[in-house]
Amino acid sequence: MGLTPLKLPARLHDFVTFVYLEALCCIFPAVIMLSLALSKYIDLPIPRYDFMLIVCLIMQAVMVLSKLETLDELKVICLFHVFGLALELWKVHHGSWAYPEFAYSKIWDVPIYSGFMYASVASYICQAWRRFGLRFSEYPHWTANLFAILLYLNFFTNHYIEDQRWGLAVALVVMMWNTRVHFNINQRDYQMPLTLSFLLIGLFIWLAENISTFYGAWQYPNQTEIWQRVHYSKISSWSLLVILSFVLIAKLKGIKSLSRASIQKAS
Repeated sequence: MGLTPLKLPARLHDFVTFVYLEALCCIFPAVIMLSLALSKYIDLPIPRYDFMLIVCLIMQAVMVLSKLETLDELKVICLFHVFGLALELWKVHHGSWAYPEFAYSKIWDVPIYSGFMYASVASYICQAWRRFGLRFSEYPHWTANLFAILLYLNFFTNHYIEDQRWGLAVALVVMMWNTRVHFNINQRDYQMPLTLSFLLIGLFIWLAENISTFYGAWQYPNQTEIWQRVHYSKISSWSLLVILSFVLIAKLKGIKSLSRASIQKAS
């Protein structure tokens, strides 16, 4: 007599599937963190930041060639690389953090690989969007686009005027109070407040940031002499950056859907 396969309760099965799919969505950032850890303890024939750039380029190629990412997603990720690198150049110039190690692939004291850390956030969102079949109810399209612009500008202007992140955060919570993200696991539908998902993703990025700075990805001013935990306030920064990333991806996906619908109607 054969053994009967072990059947998990439906909700537990969905949770296991959720964790598995989340792990697939996090492959790119996981490779970045693993490479940072390994490069801290092994001797490299090239500067460490240059090594990280090569790893990121190879990993990006693998993601596309293996179909883990689509060409459309690659375009979005490249756009985030540019946005992230611009933000890095500004923040490093104003002393918010630093990349102390030498590298040939540095531009104004910022290693090019740093843009991939922002791109990996976009990679996660794009893959989650596809793997979970994300849908949204009561999503405020136009006001969300406006707030995304204000959020990005605030990362630059907070060196000259008072930081507006908390005001923007409160306004966003009010604006998206009724917005829900709907997702599918094993043919069953789930939903949660969209703002809660932003906070949770920001929290996990903050945890990843602690690991990354521990392994020397970059340094905050208070980490120059000895590593210290990244301040809790950075959770809000990452959550707002996730909102910016999400809104931009939603806008790009919306434009593409509209374009396809127009083509079909015209034909």
